[in-house]
Amino acid sequence: MGRLTGGDPSLLRRINSAVVLHALRGAGSPTLTDLTRITGLSRPTVEGVVEGLMETGLVVEAPAEDGEARRQGRPARRFRFRAEAGHLLGVEIGPHRIAALLSGLDGRVIGAGSREVSVTASADERLDRVRATVADVLRRAGVARSSLRAVGVGSPGIVEADGTVRLGTALPEWTGLPLGERLRRSFRCPVLVENDANAAAVAEHWKGVAVDSDDIVFVLAGLSPGAGSLIGGRLHRGYGGAAGEIGALHLLGREVTPETLLSTTGEPLLPLDEQAVATVFRRARQGDPGAREAVERFIQRLVHDVAALVLALDPELVVIGGWAAGIDGVLEPLRGELARYCLRPPRVALSLLGEAAVATGALRLALGHVEEQLFAVEGTVTARR
Repeated sequence: MGRLTGGDPSLLRRINSAVVLHALRGAGSPTLTDLTRITGLSRPTVEGVVEGLMETGLVVEAPAEDGEARRQGRPARRFRFRAEAGHLLGVEIGPHRIAALLSGLDGRVIGAGSREVSVTASADERLDRVRATVADVLRRAGVARSSLRAVGVGSPGIVEADGTVRLGTALPEWTGLPLGERLRRSFRCPVLVENDANAAAVAEHWKGVAVDSDDIVFVLAGLSPGAGSLIGGRLHRGYGGAAGEIGALHLLGREVTPETLLSTTGEPLLPLDEQAVATVFRRARQGDPGAREAVERFIQRLVHDVAALVLALDPELVVIGGWAAGIDGVLEPLRGELARYCLRPPRVALSLLGEAAVATGALRLALGHVEEQLFAVEGTVTARR
């Protein structure tokens, strides 16, 4: 997209451009008088900035509002932010499915799609499924691939700043995979890769249950749970991107793995067998003694794992997401146990975004990257330092 007004604008002009563009994006179709009032800038300054933004294609003149055209004299010119000047993608790469969300530059979703993928699929097969899913979403929305300005990706594993998966035990051939580099071959725009729990935490803060909270922990519950956290409204990744890997806490003196805790047969469940997990939870609700004991063991482990993060970070809110079936049964026990273990128990809530959380967070990652360019800010909730 280039710079806001072309060339090498002065810092003051860049700041003014960012202020006016912010106002345009949030104000519908304001007049120059409206923009002068909203921004506090002089009318000549606003007029000059708007003309420059129109040259870049980010702003266009809007039609007069109802009633204005019928009044005597020429109506005041109105302008609007062109969200359609570029597009963003948010992609979830999961064990069982690939999902993608498409938006304009305002972050409003205009297309979505998903495809199932085998748990045992190779890295190449899984990436082919990603490309096919994206192609389908773009085709159905009528958006050219060249219109994409940024792509966000949520993936299991510990993800380094360049998009390499340093450790990823959930998917075959994922450890050491240069995921960002592989995906950048398919797009002519930046590709930003993030851990899936981190992406989900960003999503809940953007559009979910955590919109009013800046200190949160999002727990992606599963047989190998992970967590993402925001501190002061900023995503906390840790030094090497491994913050929140609570699935490894069983190594600290508890050698029994979660898949063994939730087993009712003595044989460990397969870590990615969501159907088997849902079956145990369903049988527990139906009163099966063995299933109830298994669920209680699992919840106790999850409580200890989450409590470790709560004691360290003191979040205002803990959000639980993950399985579509059975996870709601975790909330009340978790609230009670955190009240026992924690000096200041946080609120505990179920994710509002459900299975869309990771892709939504990935989309916000892409939006944050573009916002840094458009608004020349120091950083956003998603920015990597």
